[in-house]
Amino acid sequence: MSERKVLNKYYPPDFDPSKIPRMKLAKNRQYTVRLMAPFNMRCATCGEYIYKGKKFNARKEDVENQDYLGIRIYRFYIKCTRCLQEISFKTDPKNTDYEIEAGATRNFMALKLAEEQAKKEEEEQKEEEANNPMKLLEYRTEQSRQEIELLESLEELKELNRRQRTVDYEGMLKQYQPETAEERKAREEKEDNEFIKSIKFNNATKHKVVAEEIIDIVAEGSEPVAKSIKLEDPPPKSSSSVKKESWNKSIGVIARKPLSNLVRSKKPETANNTNLSADVNVGGSSKSDSVVAKSEESSKPSGLSLLADYSDSDSDTSQ
Repeated sequence: MSERKVLNKYYPPDFDPSKIPRMKLAKNRQYTVRLMAPFNMRCATCGEYIYKGKKFNARKEDVENQDYLGIRIYRFYIKCTRCLQEISFKTDPKNTDYEIEAGATRNFMALKLAEEQAKKEEEEQKEEEANNPMKLLEYRTEQSRQEIELLESLEELKELNRRQRTVDYEGMLKQYQPETAEERKAREEKEDNEFIKSIKFNNATKHKVVAEEIIDIVAEGSEPVAKSIKLEDPPPKSSSSVKKESWNKSIGVIARKPLSNLVRSKKPETANNTNLSADVNVGGSSKSDSVVAKSEESSKPSGLSLLADYSDSDSDTSQ
């Protein structure tokens, strides 16, 4: 028992294999094998259905004097599960299939029979064309006519689709195609330019000055002369002037401007006022009124000087 599973067995020194007797077996001997039914079949004796894949203990033998391109063909024998009728079939290496021989009929062979019939008709047609030139001419004429009809029907379908087409398929395909870097850059630049054009810059703000009414007392006992001063809107400043002004504000240039226009002496103004009052008392005519108006217009201070007068009134009285 120890030598049952070893790889090398012991052979004595005087072993002679020619002395071993050999059994004489039949040339076409049958073997018992386990197989499954290769296709659905029906027993020809009792009508029992045998489905594909059912297992049988079959006998196998070689088919004598038959082969395909040197491939050996085998025959199998099985028994019906109901009436024990013997069923035989063999291999078909040409079609990579099995062929029923006796004892049963094969089921569901419609596709195989149709393929065999089509193949048989094709072979007959080729043989007839090779032997009969008139048949060949008729076949070619019929084939060309069918091709022309197919092309005409295809053109009609294309024309119909062209009439009924409302969807731009090319545009849809371009929409889902990946966008390149150059196209994206050009698109962004175009969008930026359109956005800049759509914006309206309203930098020129209008500064309105309320009309001021200045009342000057010409003389005692005379009616006060009221004059309205209306300042026009200043012209819009350019961008360069605005930038320069903001820069000057940031570095404090405005603070270093001369203050000559802000402070004014009131002595010549008082002298003019006394002269004007004397002229009014003496003349009392319309000519003196016009002279007074002109002198007032000539001595009219600017906005900054008025501000200085209002702010420095205490200092003037102290003087």
